Amino acid sequence: MKAVFVGSGTLTVMATRLLLKDGHEVVIVEQDKARMESLVDELACGFVLGDGSKPAILRETDPAHTDFLFCLTENDQTNIIAAMVGRSLGFERVVTKIEDPEFEHICLELGLEDTIMPALTIGRYLADMLEGQDLLELSAMIKDEARVFSFVAQAADVGPVSALKLPGDSRVICLYRNEKFMLADEDTELRKGDEVVVLTHRRNLAGLQARALDNRPRLTEGGWLSGLVILAHRTQQYHFDFLDDLFLAQRVAFAQQGG
Repeated sequence: MKAVFVGSGTLTVMATRLLLKDGHEVVIVEQDKARMESLVDELACGFVLGDGSKPAILRETDPAHTDFLFCLTENDQTNIIAAMVGRSLGFERVVTKIEDPEFEHICLELGLEDTIMPALTIGRYLADMLEGQDLLELSAMIKDEARVFSFVAQAADVGPVSALKLPGDSRVICLYRNEKFMLADEDTELRKGDEVVVLTHRRNLAGLQARALDNRPRLTEGGWLSGLVILAHRTQQYHFDFLDDLFLAQRVAFAQQGG
């Protein structure tokens, strides 16, 4: 498999080492030349020098033949912009890193469902450790072929859990609504934006991922424009230097979709 990383921080370097060890192809996009040169001898992967939030730079990484785009710079706004550009260029799956929890809802509004918050995850783990809880106990309970999968409910998923067309050996066990935990059963009514947690067999993961991608909102001109307005309004940063490239990427995406 092939992965492209935007940014070359500690998280990128650690993930790259693991992926290379397992025989995967990796390309790192970094705009700091000195930083990139310091990694060339350490990591046997591809490098692209440039701003990973610009379509012209991301095109150099061959989006059509890339399995994952990871946007992992130290700036949340840059990661969100890079992720939006990446989606428009056709990357199969885009993962966005943010540090500020207030950006999580913005990512959902923009359709960036694969959003990670490493600092929050580690913070929760440390808080639970202080209270005598061990999250690793859960991973020990998920044995053999059992796996946990989550997705964000879209318009097509609204309704009772029983109406979801899930593979066999799959059960909705809980959901998060407005960041609040809720147990779920077959009569639970799902709302758009709910994060749904499914316990399933490992053979179903590919099908569940394909289902989530199929139900993802289609990129539209209105969605792009509203997304830019949301980002600009919420962050008070308009990224004028990005707009020309963003609209160019937008037109390419619409042409590819026949829009």
